[in-house]
Amino acid sequence: MVTAVNSVAQQAPVLDVIRRRQDFPILHREVHQHPLVYLDNAATSQKPWSVIEAERHYYAHYNANIHRGIHHLSQEATEAYEATRDKVRDFIHAPGREEIVFTRGTTEAINLVASSYGQCLQAGDEILITEMEHHSNIVPWQLLCQRSGAVLRVAPIDDAGQLIVEQFASLLGPRTRLVALTHMSNALGSINPVKALVDLAHRAGAVVLVDGAQAVAHLLVDVTDLDCDFYVFSGHKLYGPTGIGVLYAKLARLEAMPPYQGGGDMIKSVSFAGSTWNDLPYKFEAGTPNIAGGIGLGAAIDYVRNVGMSAIAAHEADLLAYASAKAKAFPGLSQIGTARDKGAILSFTLAGIHPHDVGTILDAQGVAVRTGHHCAMPVMERYGVPATVRASFALYNTRPEVDALFHGLAKVREIFG
Repeated sequence: MVTAVNSVAQQAPVLDVIRRRQDFPILHREVHQHPLVYLDNAATSQKPWSVIEAERHYYAHYNANIHRGIHHLSQEATEAYEATRDKVRDFIHAPGREEIVFTRGTTEAINLVASSYGQCLQAGDEILITEMEHHSNIVPWQLLCQRSGAVLRVAPIDDAGQLIVEQFASLLGPRTRLVALTHMSNALGSINPVKALVDLAHRAGAVVLVDGAQAVAHLLVDVTDLDCDFYVFSGHKLYGPTGIGVLYAKLARLEAMPPYQGGGDMIKSVSFAGSTWNDLPYKFEAGTPNIAGGIGLGAAIDYVRNVGMSAIAAHEADLLAYASAKAKAFPGLSQIGTARDKGAILSFTLAGIHPHDVGTILDAQGVAVRTGHHCAMPVMERYGVPATVRASFALYNTRPEVDALFHGLAKVREIFG
């Protein structure tokens, strides 16, 4: 059964989706002589004019490197880039700006924690993840286990795609050093009860990393309330640019962690006898960063806050409920992932038809969905399927676009008999 995306959606203002669609230029193009229906938002979301313009304006008016130059352009660029750090801190309710580390994305942020914090793990220590994780929240921990001798444990999910909390709790023990779990599954849409899970893990003495790659564009995120040790997300799924992401970490964690990469900007002094490290968060930001991307991420945060996260959540909950009702009535369609608390992702299979064939026929009708294992092969294995079709919604999607999806599926069924 599908329920609301977020409790904040229940009393949310109505989102003017027709007006908002004007903010996204790509939504007005055609694909194969059909109006584009973009339903692959879990992979990456489209960008509003304000984000596109923020990057263009940087390159056209004040392109310069940051943190080092005394000239005017460098100072302008530095101020714009650092302004995004403050916006991120406020957006996810982090206590301090020094706790916001810019990365290339979710994947690099997780690898940073695995490489740096992971140095304190020893043989026999345990890392606990869940069965619904995507590869970026599996493989870095496997590599850490290979380096350290730590053991990877996996908490199972039920047939609906919900974490079995009792079994998660039973896997926590005195050897559990780190728990890494998704806030919202990219393959199923399941939303984990993160605050309660963090509390359980902390009681066992483990630190917790929350993968917010899917959640941050759909849910209100408050890292202080969640009390997680690490929270990671990517800019491009939040209507921002690719190549920019965020690692939030509690100050004490960052202070205790060794540098992740060496290079410019992460040092205070360098000599052949040795080097000293820069203050936080710059200790973890070696080299010239994605400056335009960082500025674009700030514009994306301004945009979603202007729309309102509660309005976005309410709109997407309506789309998911509408699509799920249609899916339930569609012949031969099996939903994969029916958790009680679920984000705006509809993942499914059609009996007797490979998902790639479904995606190809939908694409010919201008409907963009994702087909495959969604970088979550263990989830596919859990359900005994090689792949699914995934339609994922964003603030600019509409009920008529959901209708277009199911009109396309009817065409698929017609072709395959």
